[in-house]
Amino acid sequence: MSAQRVMARGLPAKPLDAAAEFAARFLPKIRAALPADIVILFDPADHPHDSWRRAMVEELAREAVPGRVNAVVGMDVAAVEETVAFLERAPGVTGQVFTTNDAVTHDGTPVSR
Repeated sequence: MSAQRVMARGLPAKPLDAAAEFAARFLPKIRAALPADIVILFDPADHPHDSWRRAMVEELAREAVPGRVNAVVGMDVAAVEETVAFLERAPGVTGQVFTTNDAVTHDGTPVSR
């Protein structure tokens, strides 16, 4: 079964603003779709975004049981598709945020892993 994709792209550069906008725009839709398997697609962002993204994905994964919630950070379509395909073949993986190799921050520097 394929996961539902949520395109959480174009969020603000400041982490607190991005978290607030994600909660307002995407959280109600994601919760309404539970317990479906969901993959959230994020744009690359600076390191401070990691904490709120991880917290959202982990909590949504707990709420989604028996469904799963994961996230993929990246812009390269092939890399994102490959990661989503992996997740669809890995039924035990949930609550994780994956970053593709093409991911760079708002100022163009590579995202550290």
